[in-house]
Amino acid sequence: MRPRLHAITSLRFFAALHVVLFHMRVIGILSGGPWWYQNFAGIGYVGVNFFFVLSGFILVYTYDGPELSPRNFWWARFARIYPAYLLSLIVAAPFFFFALRHLDLPFYAWSKQHTFWACTLTLSLLQAWAPQAALTWNSVCWSLSVESFFYFLFPFLLLRTRKLTATGLTLGMLALWLVSLSLSFGYVFLHPDGIDKVNSPETTLFWKNVLSFNPLMRLPEFVIGMFAGRLLLADFAKKKFATPLILAGLLGFSYVVFLADRIPGPVVSTGLLSPAFAALILGAAQQPRWLSFLAHPWLVLLGDASYSLYLLHSLMISRTFDALPSLPGPLRLAACFAVAIAASLLAYRLVEEPARRFLRPRKRR
Repeated sequence: MRPRLHAITSLRFFAALHVVLFHMRVIGILSGGPWWYQNFAGIGYVGVNFFFVLSGFILVYTYDGPELSPRNFWWARFARIYPAYLLSLIVAAPFFFFALRHLDLPFYAWSKQHTFWACTLTLSLLQAWAPQAALTWNSVCWSLSVESFFYFLFPFLLLRTRKLTATGLTLGMLALWLVSLSLSFGYVFLHPDGIDKVNSPETTLFWKNVLSFNPLMRLPEFVIGMFAGRLLLADFAKKKFATPLILAGLLGFSYVVFLADRIPGPVVSTGLLSPAFAALILGAAQQPRWLSFLAHPWLVLLGDASYSLYLLHSLMISRTFDALPSLPGPLRLAACFAVAIAASLLAYRLVEEPARRFLRPRKRR
């Protein structure tokens, strides 16, 4: 049992909040503001990139050690993610099926024609493998489909990465980053969906959906996180480097935010920031003293509930915003945030944790 990394848990909340701001901008709830905020909120989807890197990191930190049973690991991951995942689908179901039946939206066109497969793929966490189905039902759930593939591979990748040296891990992270960049720049230069579609916000573009949502396209981000976790456990990353790593990660992130409107969207969304996030996570995991505020119980609780916040925020925010048309703008926005965070805390306390304890009862000594 390794000590819990409270700073990392709290960072999960801020990554989820970045995704929340992105969706609020997309649906027009919070679309104004200065240019730097427009750039920052406009690339909120990179919060998913952060989660992929963090997932690889924390799984290595948690599970590296004695021989890992794949079967036990997969069941533990199912108990961790599926109850809240299913809850989000139940909450989204009324609008989803109403839209399929009564609305003629391009976003739901494929699901309308293939309702059985849309439901089957989503319930079985396979929707990200079908480009036109990736965003069906509850759109944010595509990333859980990708994560489930990572979980399937993890026990085998864990064994393959144990003997890598610090040099091998560092070069491996660089090579994987270049793989991600080659995929995204390949899409930009070849523009298989059309040159005018490279930066399009459309969600029905076949090859752009492959690049953005296919689990194989996102695998380098996860493995970069695994390599960063290896660096921590092998003590290659000394504590004296914690602050420089954090500052380097923040600098890389800030630079991309500054240039966000000049970088092709597919490049930003698919792994561009993986090294910056790996540096930030690796530095924060060493818990330098000046980051002690991230260990505050309320921030840690919000970090614990960030998974439910990610799954439920779109539904909560849009319904709350529509239900309070008479409130002044700032109060309306505050209500959206409050309802989304409250829903995530309730889901964590009443669904996530009880379901996990039920599915994984503690063994008697």
